[in-house]
Amino acid sequence: MRIGVIGVGEIGRALVEGLCNGVGDPPEVFLSPRGARTGAELAERFESVQVCADNQDVVDRSELVIIAVRRGDRQEALGGLRVGDDKIVVNVMAGVRNDDLRQSLTGGFPLVRAIPLPAVRERRAVTVTCPAHPVVDALFGQLGGALPVTDEETFDVFSALTGTLTAHLSYLVTLTEWAARNGVPAGDAEHYVRGLFQNVGRALGDESRSLQQLASDHETPKGNNERIRTTWFNEANAHELGKALDGLLADLR
Repeated sequence: MRIGVIGVGEIGRALVEGLCNGVGDPPEVFLSPRGARTGAELAERFESVQVCADNQDVVDRSELVIIAVRRGDRQEALGGLRVGDDKIVVNVMAGVRNDDLRQSLTGGFPLVRAIPLPAVRERRAVTVTCPAHPVVDALFGQLGGALPVTDEETFDVFSALTGTLTAHLSYLVTLTEWAARNGVPAGDAEHYVRGLFQNVGRALGDESRSLQQLASDHETPKGNNERIRTTWFNEANAHELGKALDGLLADLR
């Protein structure tokens, strides 16, 4: 398949790396001139990658086109593009619904929304898609798996969940800073916290156990973990997290 990518930022780069670092012959990939430095780097690394003259050239050369520009840049980047009905378009722009994207493009092509994460570069990310499409779901299946949903209301819930990633990382920062305030060298604290939560991350790969079961397996009754969970991550704290997610979801919709 010939794949076009319009918008070569972090997600665009990750998609190209995942597709071109796989087993077997990589697909032909055509990149927009936006993000010129990144595009030139990818074209130098991978023989099957080319940077095109403009976005229309990307569309014309490709069978499947991934739109990965920032929401605020979409009118400038996509205005006037002509997309044939034989193309497939994948919308990975955060907060841009498919109906909104169709207003910027001309054509009756199939349009699928998706939430690829940076781990697609390692072919380890499950990507939510809406609606299901056999070609698009097969593509993301190569990059860690596809999770198709039937409507954008459900899709928005998954999109809101992605907004918790940096909060999780900031939680780890807070732990290391607390340890440093209590006399542990900052480098040692960060090294230990990284290892601690990398081990938890590996446990998440065991899908035979629910998340609730994993939590129970890591906790001893009346032990240290139970103490922090019940005194800090209590019902009020969990409620505030839910309210923050509700607010984000409302904005996404």
